Amino acid sequence: MAYLVCFAVRQEARHFHPPAGWDGRILVTGMGEANAARSARAALSQHRFDGALTCGFAGGLAPALRRNEILWDADADFAHSAAFKASPARTGSFHFANRVAVTAAEKAKLRAETGADAVEMESRAIREICRERGVPSATVRVISDAAEESLPLDFNALMSGRQEMNYAKLALALLRKPSAIPELTRFGRRIDESARALGQFLQDLFQACH
Repeated sequence: MAYLVCFAVRQEARHFHPPAGWDGRILVTGMGEANAARSARAALSQHRFDGALTCGFAGGLAPALRRNEILWDADADFAHSAAFKASPARTGSFHFANRVAVTAAEKAKLRAETGADAVEMESRAIREICRERGVPSATVRVISDAAEESLPLDFNALMSGRQEMNYAKLALALLRKPSAIPELTRFGRRIDESARALGQFLQDLFQACH
């Protein structure tokens, strides 16, 4: 079976190494609704897939969720739902946002308003296109920052108009707040651990279903 596995940024995908004989495509869509929709629509127009997964980082909203936990949601006809249920991952609900949830206070507000377990920016757009084309889909996200954790910088302010990191803005932000550099370094190590947890989960999933 051929699967389209989508990630917003390369950092999310870096530790996913598909097992031998895997039939699929890894797609890095770019961040946000517009980039995700554009990339997914193009990929699904070029090839017929049996299923699609939208994967990557998510901010925790449910207080019980810990960093590096895997959360998923799948269509009823998604072929590997049984493998999800047999895994250590949790089923949960996702809030689709048009910006990064930066602070613990912001995440607490989203939890109160939506009741969702986690927040991310791409899955709804990708899965809507999959449904239009009759492709079963699933969301698989790793919690990169728990509900009580704030991010070291407001990444929304550092994005370009295309929802890409503007490194000139990042450099200026660090010049203005050099105390954020050690925290940003620690954050980089933490999200690499999250990417590793996600990559291992996906490898195990496809291995079990191969």
